[in-house]
Amino acid sequence: MLEGLMNLLSICWKPFEGCCDSFGNSRGVVLGGGGGVGADFVRDGLLWFRDIGRCSSGEFSMAIVQANEVLEDQSQIESGPFGTFVGVYDGHGGPDAARYVCDHLFRHFQEISAEDQGVVTADTIQRAFLETERGFTARVSELWNTRPKLAAVGSCCLVGVICQRTLFVANLGDSRVVLGKKVGNTGVVAAMQLSTEHNANNDAIRHELKELHPNDPQIVILKHGVWRVKGIIQVSRSIGDVYMKDAQYNREPLDGKFRLSEPMDMPILSATPSIISHPLEPNDSFLIFASDGLWEHLSNEKAVDIVHSHPHAGSAKRLIKAALQEAARKREMRYSDLRKIDKKVRRHFHDDITVIVLFLNHDLISRGTGQGPPLSIRSALEH
Repeated sequence: MLEGLMNLLSICWKPFEGCCDSFGNSRGVVLGGGGGVGADFVRDGLLWFRDIGRCSSGEFSMAIVQANEVLEDQSQIESGPFGTFVGVYDGHGGPDAARYVCDHLFRHFQEISAEDQGVVTADTIQRAFLETERGFTARVSELWNTRPKLAAVGSCCLVGVICQRTLFVANLGDSRVVLGKKVGNTGVVAAMQLSTEHNANNDAIRHELKELHPNDPQIVILKHGVWRVKGIIQVSRSIGDVYMKDAQYNREPLDGKFRLSEPMDMPILSATPSIISHPLEPNDSFLIFASDGLWEHLSNEKAVDIVHSHPHAGSAKRLIKAALQEAARKREMRYSDLRKIDKKVRRHFHDDITVIVLFLNHDLISRGTGQGPPLSIRSALEH
């Protein structure tokens, strides 16, 4: 029976290979990857976007803008009769962890769901996260002698799963998902944040860290007006960053700026996600999944208002443009001038930004089946 269920899930979740062929990548559509940009995707300087597409839960809009020398954000949409899986992976210290998560997290989720007879629960998702963490840690161990810097690479991870009229949201780090919810028949759409963030600049996270490490007065340190865990990293949960989780990776040949002077007797960071389940209601209109780069410049309410006030097509690109306009305003420069700044230098003005807007079609969701073939879309692997 298990084998039969695995076969069913593989059919429901397998990449839409009709899209893959033109990109030369069997794992799914690569947005801006080595195979070139296909007709479904548009490149505009450092911006890549797909204005509108369809999945088993409704419509989606997707966009990514690069700021770092190498794109550190990764993302994906996997969709089929079984449901919809959305992932936003905000890398730091390099792209390796985010790329690894994009390659492995959904795969682990798929396998564990099959073992659980196709039932999706918070435990299913948590196990997929922890299996991904174990795999990346093993990669760090294998490459320790030749690439010790990999121990200091990590990724925030935001995942949304829609299955059987329930939305599960799992988060590590400070990416965010915001729900646009209709308020009765008023025509107003309210913003509701569904994810819990793990950033040391939040009072609750600093309190949590101090409770977990009562004997470490330096667990959070204020540096240049920013709270950081051990004075180094802002987020308290991630995939990777194994130098903050296992003492054997907090030593030479790792760069001295990452090595702690005091012994590490327990992991400082965690890879256990915060997970909520939200029963979808008819007045739940759309979801905005985005990396921290967007939320640095836009409030939840502003983002929801932008999506609600315009057509579905181009929503993700529109949000990124609004964020970049705000980033330019803060630096007292014109948006048109900001767009001329190249990657790497651009990072002084804003971070990589990934946005996926999912417009909910409750008729499709209630039937539990999508129209058309399964869909698998992956963001750019490297630029």
